[in-house]
Amino acid sequence: MSVRRIAILGSTGSIGTQALEVIGENPGLFSAHVITAQNNAELLIQQAKQFKPAFAIICNEKYYPLVKEALASTEVKVLTGIKAIHEIVSDPEIDMVLTAMVGFAGLEPTINAIKAGKDIALANKETLVVAGELITGLAKEYKVNILPVDSEHSAIFQCLEGEDPASIEKLILTASGGPFRGKGIDFLESVSPAAALKHPNWVMGSKITIDSASLMNKGLEVIEAKWLFDIEPDKIEVVVHPQSIIHSMVQFRDGSIKAQMGLPDMKLPIQYALAYPTRIQNNFKRFDFTQYPNLSFEAPDIKTFRNLALAFEAIKQGGNMPCIVNAANEIAVAGFLKGEIGFVTMSTIIESSMQQIAFVAEPTLDDYLNTDRETRIFAQKLVENLPVKTFTN
Repeated sequence: MSVRRIAILGSTGSIGTQALEVIGENPGLFSAHVITAQNNAELLIQQAKQFKPAFAIICNEKYYPLVKEALASTEVKVLTGIKAIHEIVSDPEIDMVLTAMVGFAGLEPTINAIKAGKDIALANKETLVVAGELITGLAKEYKVNILPVDSEHSAIFQCLEGEDPASIEKLILTASGGPFRGKGIDFLESVSPAAALKHPNWVMGSKITIDSASLMNKGLEVIEAKWLFDIEPDKIEVVVHPQSIIHSMVQFRDGSIKAQMGLPDMKLPIQYALAYPTRIQNNFKRFDFTQYPNLSFEAPDIKTFRNLALAFEAIKQGGNMPCIVNAANEIAVAGFLKGEIGFVTMSTIIESSMQQIAFVAEPTLDDYLNTDRETRIFAQKLVENLPVKTFTN
């Protein structure tokens, strides 16, 4: 491989920092050409000094003078604002764009990168959740690869290498169950944000960790899988696998099942996407079967954790409904993290948004943007009108 120049959108988050670790461990294969952050100026400055990218973008303009001054003695060009991120992905020096921004904000940069002919390493699942038909259509039109970085979708992608897509019987997405697996509604009513952030297996950002606890993360992954692998929702199954060793599976029409396994470490799917189609050597800790004599599986409790059922409902309805679910969920998670609403209330806000926001069967990009805005306003009003929650667990 020649050196592959990567633009990391969201370099200070969990995925972004781990991607830079992979780049740092493979300087002959990768370089960080662009790094971006929303607010974490201090870490962005550290990353710029260490990795010496061509561009560092701080989205929040109030931190621009700080970053500009700190990097004045370097050759790094400092830019600011979301428009700069939208535009930088077209830089002809970029070979691949890793979209690791959180939430809906990743949609427009991804569209621009695809139109510029860049391969996409996709860690921002919301991009496909919100506008899967649009994104996959553009990827085909501009002949670019969308390489999944989520561990589950990376697992399926790897299992499908060399297989005839027509032979797929179903995709099996595994879920850890999060920190509240087996708990009932009464317990969940009073769980605190601090408790929900204690994931048993993975170290992730706060938003995705809450989504994992509520099973919304798995619901979003179901929607993402539908678009990534061009498969109907009734051929996607979710199985709770508490050990997080089998990252996902594919069952074929002859009854055989392929699984991708390994220790829970996001650097592996990140490395796989950045290096694809080459597998490269690393020194990651290896899985030892003798340390895991029992791997267990169970059905998800969708009556208690309603978000997964709501996500399946959204993708079956199609249109802008997944966009509604995503926007309402982002507002609900933010409200929960601030202590404004309870854990169970997040599902209520999402369901109410699905019922009240106008449905569009064949949305355009403008429809997605309008739906996202309207849903956020509606969901935020719900959050503000609810009594402040007290937590006991």
